[in-house]
Amino acid sequence: MTSSTLSKLPRLNAPQVHYLPNGLTIVAEQMPVDAVNLNLWLNVGSYVEPDVINGMAHFLEHMVFKGTERLISGEFERRIEERGAVTNAATSQDYTHYYVTCAPKDFAKLAPLQIDVVLNPAIADDAFERERLVVLEEIRRSEDNPRRRVFTRLMELGFAESPYRRAVLGEEAVISQLRSQQMRDFHASWYQPQSITAVVVGNLPVEELIGVVSEAFSNYGNSQYLGNGFNKDLNKDLNIKSQLLNQQPIRNYPEKPFAEIIRQEFVDETLQQARLLMLWRVPGLNQLNRTYALDILSGILGHGRTSRLIRDLREERGLVSHIGASNMNLQNQGLFYISAQCAVENIPDVEAAILQHVHTLQTELVSEAEIARIRKKVANRFIFSNETPSDRAGLYGFYQSLIGDLEPAFNYSKHIESQDAVDLMQAAKEYLSPEAYGVVVVKPN
Repeated sequence: MTSSTLSKLPRLNAPQVHYLPNGLTIVAEQMPVDAVNLNLWLNVGSYVEPDVINGMAHFLEHMVFKGTERLISGEFERRIEERGAVTNAATSQDYTHYYVTCAPKDFAKLAPLQIDVVLNPAIADDAFERERLVVLEEIRRSEDNPRRRVFTRLMELGFAESPYRRAVLGEEAVISQLRSQQMRDFHASWYQPQSITAVVVGNLPVEELIGVVSEAFSNYGNSQYLGNGFNKDLNKDLNIKSQLLNQQPIRNYPEKPFAEIIRQEFVDETLQQARLLMLWRVPGLNQLNRTYALDILSGILGHGRTSRLIRDLREERGLVSHIGASNMNLQNQGLFYISAQCAVENIPDVEAAILQHVHTLQTELVSEAEIARIRKKVANRFIFSNETPSDRAGLYGFYQSLIGDLEPAFNYSKHIESQDAVDLMQAAKEYLSPEAYGVVVVKPN
């Protein structure tokens, strides 16, 4: 086992990163709060799924909690709850993560249980069929949510071919056809130590935190599929795994920026107001240095009541009831988008006003006061994201798992501070073309 303490960190954070021979990465930090959080991050989300098994990663997240050879279904939750601990999980496009938070005195007992259910789920046929019904109901509830439906339209236009265009939950027709053996194969292929980052933060010595996690993984060896080379070449790994699962290769390259204005309109009778979304394809986390200026631009345009779009279109002109801007950072590509709610008759004026604000960013330097507002917000957000063991474990897990490095997490504020008005103007010119973007309009009737 090798280890290293990250250098030149703010005094607030001092995690240690350890690498086990089986490929597992452990991030550990002692924190003087009377709790311990274990977060297991896996480099597997809906992005790695071939179309014919879309939704498998999320479905598997459910099945992980349905028992192992050592724990019958329901026993894991019982042991967690009887000690006053909490556990949960989440699946996204780029990752799945599982966590448990407990008292320090219970960590050595509960952490191995969490690791056992993740590494060794039984995926019994009868439990698989029962949980399929739960997942299908979750999909139906999602489809009944107007906000989710609008977001689906955004993703489908923003990612015309990329796996990012698909729902993390999958489609009802696909989930209905999945077989339990497919899930067992999927788990055996992806749930390997090489694809896992175990983050543990809490009030125990670092050596003890690492020792408990290492012991629980000690009998779980190198991947039978890819060995220690996992995730060194993402495109190669995805396609090798697809071949092993008898599925088509995964498309793993960013889509080109829009070359023209692509407009799509839909009707959703459940809405009270229209939804307008304008979007641009931008770099993702794999080009991290190119995302910082876009983060600032999204804040200048649509974060807070003093931001440009909110102040102009909502507060002063009353054209919208809601408006905001986001720079969505997915691993292999991003979307910069502006979303608004307004009356149907206001749509042309709102779109024109947004384009004028984008044009202004390309032709006039942003004031230092506006940049300073974003810098202060980012600095405070970093402080707020360090208050609890679960906050820190989430921060460390995200960066170590998706980027392979913790330094960007700690230096984010510095990167934001390094962006000046000229950098922002250049980013707006490069990525936010007023002549080439996507538009989604969803009308109530």
